[in-house]
Amino acid sequence: MRVTGASWIERLGLLVACTGVLLLPVLAQAAEDDPWQGYNRFMFKVNDNVDTYTLKPLAKGYQAVTPQFVEDGISNVFSNIGDVSNLANNLLQGKLHDSGVDTSRLIFNTTFGLLGFFDVATKMGLQRSDEDFGQTLGAWGLGSGPYVVLPLLGPSTVRDTFGRVPDSLMTAPMYIDHVPTRNVVIAVEAVSLRANLLKAERLVSGDKYIFVRNAYLQSREFKVRDGEVEDDF
Repeated sequence: MRVTGASWIERLGLLVACTGVLLLPVLAQAAEDDPWQGYNRFMFKVNDNVDTYTLKPLAKGYQAVTPQFVEDGISNVFSNIGDVSNLANNLLQGKLHDSGVDTSRLIFNTTFGLLGFFDVATKMGLQRSDEDFGQTLGAWGLGSGPYVVLPLLGPSTVRDTFGRVPDSLMTAPMYIDHVPTRNVVIAVEAVSLRANLLKAERLVSGDKYIFVRNAYLQSREFKVRDGEVEDDF
């Protein structure tokens, strides 16, 4: 396996500029939350069927055969990699204190935590951020645009969809040239993430599409505003 180095900062800078130009005409208009509901409901149903018959059974099987400490460790490894994105987006938002915490988490978890398998940083009081480029665009003043359900990827907005591109440059699979290894890493991460959501399904009630949509939009608004949100839903 060969992991390609280091030009992600240059790529991120270019994508920041390009994304801003692409989004301006779309997000300049104040759109309704869900004007594409017909398409969204169709894609939500497709994604739900794919999840029901593939990803969810895999996640249940993964939990059944994987010891809890191994499951936690794998989740921690991907969280540690995700701290690179947290660091970059906190810097872009001018959150210097949070950036420092992210840097410390990366150092301690990668070294003492054995590449992040053990989350020693949280036990040291260094709490994990949850930042992405969609939030960064929101912090820069860009509206979310309409709600949209992406094939396989699920709930999003126009802004968050564009934001996924720079974030993808800061994930491990992006720098793994060996295709089978890259595919295994992507699959393990997807199953691990899905396994972490199994318990949350108990909270779903009523119209599943509406529940997921409103939960997503409220969560994104909460994150973009760092917890300062008016109840508009």
